[in-house]
Parts: sequence; structure tokens; C-alpha cells
Amino acid sequence: MLTIALFGAGRIGRMHAANIAAHPHARLAYVFDVNTQVAQDVASQYGVTAIETVEQALADDKVQAILIATPTDTHVDLIIRAAKAGKAILCEKPIDLDISKVDRCLDEIKDCDVPIQMGFNRRFDPSHNAVERAVKSGEMGQLESLIITSRDPGLPPAEYLQHSGGLFRDMMIHDFDMARYIMKDTPVSISVMGAVLVDKELSRFGDVDTAMAIIQFASGALCHINCSRRAVYGYDQRIEAFGSAGMILSNNQTPTSVTRHTASATAAREPLQDFFITRYQDSYRLQLDAFIAAVIEGKPVSPSFQDGRLALLMANAAQQSLETGQIVKL
Repeated sequence: MLTIALFGAGRIGRMHAANIAAHPHARLAYVFDVNTQVAQDVASQYGVTAIETVEQALADDKVQAILIATPTDTHVDLIIRAAKAGKAILCEKPIDLDISKVDRCLDEIKDCDVPIQMGFNRRFDPSHNAVERAVKSGEMGQLESLIITSRDPGLPPAEYLQHSGGLFRDMMIHDFDMARYIMKDTPVSISVMGAVLVDKELSRFGDVDTAMAIIQFASGALCHINCSRRAVYGYDQRIEAFGSAGMILSNNQTPTSVTRHTASATAAREPLQDFFITRYQDSYRLQLDAFIAAVIEGKPVSPSFQDGRLALLMANAAQQSLETGQIVKL
């Protein structure tokens, strides 16, 4: 059994709490949130202790791991404190929006021998994972191009967007990690175009709501990522890997595989999910499975802190390309 303390009891934290509580090899011990009432609500739901300071969990020798689901600007501090307390860490992405803070964090914890897994949960999605396995096995031959489509059902609140770090650090960062995960290659350059097509208010934050990125890898293979903050038909998540021996596609998930053929519609499927936690509920559970198994068995975790750092570097380069109109070397 792995005893875990949860830091952050908001929307994602609540989902993590449920997954930990349901896991056969994990025990939820503490819940912390700056909103003490929220922490109490989640803790009481699972019969565990709500704490008012993170020190209470970090000082408890029975706690072996910390799951960090707090706001991004708290991640570095909590990672450092948890690592120095000897706790294994599963932290939501990104590590931080500022690469200098990420590097400071890395320097601070370089002597702490603790596993740190970053929350790029999409690596664990069964369909996306099947693409990765097919590419890795050579089934697709020499990989030549990767196409990732990532479209949200709608814009988050303006208050969130203003502090999100922008589309590349907040949204497309998942796709940068997925590209590296599937390609198993080193990205060498990136070119980006973006626009504000959904809500002109984003211009005030220097952000965009629609963007396309072209990444070239050391092998010469190309990756195209297209993102939008609005898809009126639901949460659109697709990956296509194309190689010398074929193509494999991870398509959108629907509640069933039913199609309808009537006088008014042909081959119409049920609508897509409209929320990321719903679409990726299996991946969040499998991500936790992998973390718990790795910590218990003493094996390396993945995606690692370094994976999180490299995804942020790609996001920063994407922002630079958008602002300069130039291809940016990685």
C-alpha cells in the first residue's frame, strides 16, 4: 500500500482523490487546500483528515507520496518541500510557467533521490498509447509525420486564461509532450502561426485561441499540432501517425459505437464528450496506477521531471515563434 497526501482539492484534485481512494494499493491520508472548507468537504467524503498546512503531511513518516494538484505557481515550492521530505511526487503539469524557476527547482532537488512524475496523463490514454506502441514496435515502418488535433469544447473563464500562461504553456504543452513520447526523437525546430478567432478579449493577454505548430525532429520527420479553444461538437482529440509501412489513428471517443442511418442523417454518431476529465478519465486512473506501481517496485517513473521541463521549453519556443514569425531552433 502507498500512503498518499493530496495537495489541492479543486476540480482535478477531487478527481484524484476519488482515484486514490478507489485504488487497491493506495491509501488517501490527508487532503490540503488553501480553502479549508473545500479540503474538509473532500476529506470527509473519504473519511480522511483535512489539514491546514502541508507541513502536517510532509512531517508524517507514514506518508510516502504527495499528489500535487494545486495552482501552477505553487508547484515548484511544493515539489522542493516534498522532495526534501523524501516523498515521491506526482505533480500536475506544468512544473511552472517560468523556465528559470523550473531550473532552480531542479538545482534544489538534485540531491533528493525521490521519484517525480509529471501529470501528462494523455500518455496513458489507451487509444493514444496504442499509437505509441505501434510506432515503437516498427509496425508503421519509418515514422514520417505525426498529426495531433486538440480542440476544447469552449473557452475557459477569462480569469483563468489571464493567468494560464497562454495556449502553448497551458493547452498545447500536452501535445508537445505527446509528440516527443510518440516520436522517440529529438525536436530540432518549431514554427507556429496563431490567431484570435473565438474571443477578441484574449488579445488583451497577448494570447491566441487558435494555433498550428510544425515541429521538425532530428530524423527529418514532421509533426503538425493544431489547437483550438472552441469545438462546438465536443472535445476533439485525435492523433495520426504516418510511416513508410502504414498509418495508425487514435480517434475521438463516443459513449457508444452506434451509428444511425435515417432520412435526415447518415452515419451520425452520438456527440463527443464535452469535458477533459470525462474524455481522459481512464488515462488519469492509469496514470495513477503507473505512479503507484513504480514507487512500490522502485522503478523509474514516466513522464519525468525532465519531460516536464522539455515540454515547457517547446511551449516557450512556440510562443517565441508566434511573436517573431520565425522558425525557432530547439
